[in-house]
Amino acid sequence: MTNTTTNLPSLGSRIALAFSTFFRTLSDPQFAARLQRIDQPMAAPTAAPTAAPTAAPTAAPTPAPTAAPIVLREATPDAALQLLSLLQREARLIDFTQENLTAYADADIGAAARVVHEGCAKVLREHFTIEPVRAEAEGSRVTLEAGFDAAAVRLTGNVVGKAPFKGSLSHRGWRATSVRLPKLAEAHDAKVLAPAEVEL
Repeated sequence: MTNTTTNLPSLGSRIALAFSTFFRTLSDPQFAARLQRIDQPMAAPTAAPTAAPTAAPTAAPTPAPTAAPIVLREATPDAALQLLSLLQREARLIDFTQENLTAYADADIGAAARVVHEGCAKVLREHFTIEPVRAEAEGSRVTLEAGFDAAAVRLTGNVVGKAPFKGSLSHRGWRATSVRLPKLAEAHDAKVLAPAEVEL
């Protein structure tokens, strides 16, 4: 019998992939758009339209007003680069994600991940206020009424019909309620995430 788990990535590979995906999403809008398309649930198949009976000619209906086009904002990279620099300084995050982990055992990677986790948590505590999007405990049954904020709540699973939707809260989500990144000097080069070190 074939073991289906042999091709699955190890814990260390998944950690490195999660961190690199997170920061590429912050700095690369095109990558973020592709990732968003992958994460969207597949649309439910619609029934084939039936032929309408022939009716007497009527006046052409007034076209419904179209929604305003979505205006895309280009994200400035400086804030993302500054955050990445802070995570490198406190958690050695870039060092961790740039390391080839194939030669290390999962236990060694887990020990290194603990240091990265502690440093990342410190940066988030000092520079952000982060709160759950939903107050209910995960696993709770929730009802989403018509007009719910689709940017704050993503529907997954068998999504059919119209609101209200009733389901189980699988993740409470996160929302940044304040950001406290340090101010940068005018001449500061945000692209230098960590200076090279030369020991004399």
